[in-house]
Amino acid sequence: MNTQDSKDTPAPGPASGPASAPAPAGRTRRLGLVSLGAAVLLSGLAYTAHWFLQGRYFESTDDAYVNGDVVQVTSEVAGTVVSLSADDTQLVNAGQTLLTLDPADAEIAEANAEADLARAVRQVRGLFAQGQELRAQIEQREQAARTADEDLTRRGGLIADGAISAEELSHARDAVTTTRANVSAARQQLSQTVAQIDGTTIADHPQVLAAAAAVRNAALALHRTELVSPVSGVIAKRSVQVGQRVAAGMPLLAVVPLDNVWVDGNFKEGQLARMRAGQPVTVRTDLYGRQITYHGHLVGIAAGSGNAFALLPSQNASGNWIKIVQRVPVRILLDAKELTANPLRVGLSATVRVDLHDDSGPLMSTAVRNVPLPTQASAGDNPAVTERIAAIIAENGGPKAHEPAKLSRKSRGGSAAVLAQGK
Repeated sequence: MNTQDSKDTPAPGPASGPASAPAPAGRTRRLGLVSLGAAVLLSGLAYTAHWFLQGRYFESTDDAYVNGDVVQVTSEVAGTVVSLSADDTQLVNAGQTLLTLDPADAEIAEANAEADLARAVRQVRGLFAQGQELRAQIEQREQAARTADEDLTRRGGLIADGAISAEELSHARDAVTTTRANVSAARQQLSQTVAQIDGTTIADHPQVLAAAAAVRNAALALHRTELVSPVSGVIAKRSVQVGQRVAAGMPLLAVVPLDNVWVDGNFKEGQLARMRAGQPVTVRTDLYGRQITYHGHLVGIAAGSGNAFALLPSQNASGNWIKIVQRVPVRILLDAKELTANPLRVGLSATVRVDLHDDSGPLMSTAVRNVPLPTQASAGDNPAVTERIAAIIAENGGPKAHEPAKLSRKSRGGSAAVLAQGK
């Protein structure tokens, strides 16, 4: 049995079958790790090369939004809305009527102001006529004073001969005193009248000017009952209804000029070091996605971070300070032609990328818009109102409405002889 057992037992030899598998698996693992390390190294080298050659010259952010003017339309006078000519999302042109207030009260006030102007013109015209009357009255009283003086002189020579009585001579002296007093009173009345009209005409007399200003004010109030669009744009935020009573200064709706929007990119403070005005920028919006790319340029960096101008800014000196990276708005002006071809809306999200290759420009630029700031013509200078005022003055002022009133030298000085005799 031992011999048989020894025959059945195989002779020891080299391992075969599954016992030889660990060697190839280890080599495969090592090759995989080497390959992975090489890939990581190559990726790092590629990223480093890209950053040195290209990446460090660009800064981007997706914290960017379309911004623009929101022109509020408010009523300058109180009134009741009688008609509406515009609604939300409607495109309007500058000068187009948006809504109308009831003009009845303003029309009555304008008619009353015109009547007051006519009354003031006639009153001033009466002052001019009174001045002429007082000048003639002074001449008449001066003549009476000269006659009384001559009578006193003649009677003074006759009293020694007894031709007249002392009582008659006393009456002659009283007559001289009375006529001189009359002359003085007339001159004072003339001075009072001339003080109101001297150096003026009916047209530029203070009373007439004040009444004319009241006419302009009433005409302006009537003009303001019709509210027009100050700029061309799209209506938004309409809150007024027909029949509503509005107060002066109450916001009624807004007009957004979409042809002059821009993009505010909120960059981290560490990204601003090399940003300068004039650097090219590419912008993509969530509205159009990658299909549309806008081109523009950087025009300025805000004066402070968003936190500094917040309604409730943080108090960094309060003792519980935690450093947070701040973001600063950067204005980006878009190409006007691209903006016209693909309009944007205020508030849309955008992604911006700034090219920093040329950092020789200034930090700020004065040209921050495609078109100038919105302006609105003043309603104060209305040629039709000026013509109406001139017509009222001409109708009520007579033929000498534009002739200045002047006090004659004779009326100012009077008769020196009479005054000397009075002394």
